[in-house]
Amino acid sequence: MIRGLKAERVRANLDRVRERAGPQVEVLAATKYVPHDEMGTLAEAGVTLVGENRLQDLEAKRERWGDAFVWDFIGNLQSRKVKRILPLVRLIHSVASDSALVQLDRHAEPGTEILVEVNVAGEEGKGGIRPAELRDFIDRCPVRVAGLMTMPPFSTDPEASRPAFARLAELAAEHGLDRLSMGSSQDWEVAVEEGATILRLGTALYTY
Repeated sequence: MIRGLKAERVRANLDRVRERAGPQVEVLAATKYVPHDEMGTLAEAGVTLVGENRLQDLEAKRERWGDAFVWDFIGNLQSRKVKRILPLVRLIHSVASDSALVQLDRHAEPGTEILVEVNVAGEEGKGGIRPAELRDFIDRCPVRVAGLMTMPPFSTDPEASRPAFARLAELAAEHGLDRLSMGSSQDWEVAVEEGATILRLGTALYTY
């Protein structure tokens, strides 16, 4: 857990990212490791969009902090939890299974939008739709697909993420999709250069 957040530091980091990324890019604060009682510091710092990885934390933080933020779900999506997640968030970033599509068909409200997670690099054991299967998956989705998300292979070199980000942007263009959720604390600047519209940041906001 991240303790002792300072609003001044978070605000300075947030301003730095926004200045470099530009107004067309949303900065999402990943709050998996932010305790419930530290969320107010993020609001004080000017954070408006947050992303949670776990349903239990999403429910608890959403209940306490409510409209202080716009909420997205960015974690591994278990289809049996879709029903509970949907009313709490603007977007689910990680739809990538037929079982999730079934639950979306059952529980989504009119106007629901999601992002499809793509396994651009074809990593074994990693979530996400393979690029060759993306068109069929989008066609079968019972709600509007607003864009794509990816998590590139882990590397300490930001440039190593560029091919994955570039490929995701190509796929989005091919399928007429506008939103690209890609880029984390170590590679967000590369993601912006390749067309990201949503950055998912943790330590880049909290500790730099």
